[in-house]
Amino acid sequence: MPREVTISACQYLVREIGSFEDMATRVRALLDEADGSDIAIFPELFTIELFITLPNWRERPIAELVKIAEHTEAYRDLFRSEAKRRGLFIAAGSHLEEVSAGRYENIAHLFGPDGEHFMYAKTHIFPAEAAWSTSEGDKMEAFQLPFAKVGFNVCYETEIPECSAALAEQGVELILTPSATFTEQGFWRVRHCAQARCIENQVYLVHCCLGGQPGAPLPNGWARSSVLGPCYMAWENPAGIIAEAKANVEMTVTGKVNLDLLHENRESGAAPTFRDRRRQAGLYRSWPSHL
Repeated sequence: MPREVTISACQYLVREIGSFEDMATRVRALLDEADGSDIAIFPELFTIELFITLPNWRERPIAELVKIAEHTEAYRDLFRSEAKRRGLFIAAGSHLEEVSAGRYENIAHLFGPDGEHFMYAKTHIFPAEAAWSTSEGDKMEAFQLPFAKVGFNVCYETEIPECSAALAEQGVELILTPSATFTEQGFWRVRHCAQARCIENQVYLVHCCLGGQPGAPLPNGWARSSVLGPCYMAWENPAGIIAEAKANVEMTVTGKVNLDLLHENRESGAAPTFRDRRRQAGLYRSWPSHL
């Protein structure tokens, strides 16, 4: 039997809401569309929508975004219960959380149907995140699930090749990339880099995007989520796009990947990049750095 994994990306658009339950209702609707999948993923910091529930939110400075951390337990309970109820692994995007007094991290969560809970703090924050009092994590971990070994590259981390390489060296087959970009240019930076990371490391990657136009002080978003892989003849799409959402439409897009083909690609593909980019590692270090 081939090792196949069905992946859903729940593309979410920030809009005006009145309560946490308004957000939870839309989360459940997107998960309904992921029925039959092995894993579903939400975007980076989609919980910024909760900022809108604050009184006079448009008059507040963006530095007060940290107030969404007050919803951390409700956020965790929502996804913990949905994973159990649906028998589904859910990468619950990421959420801004207070990890110690005055220290906040952008933390991605992965919940499983049997109570599994993995956490990953984004290690390379985008410069704009500094205005949200965000600190960086210091671990690049891989997580073994029943159907695949996975790891997180949160948005901007996908633009740093070493982040995906660190996961690939640990045996990761699927990279989870919850993302939030403010412009179409930012979206394409992450998307192009995501496709490059698939080719460099011969892995699959799911890029799940946050959209919406809430207006100041919240950032706007540009979204077109996708499930990506290396460009290999065994796949029907020569561009390596396994599934792709419509641009800036709230929806769930689902694709199926074959892990056996991934390892076949590493062994006998026309471009064995996973092997060759490490084969001459000593050569790369032989040049003096000018940084």
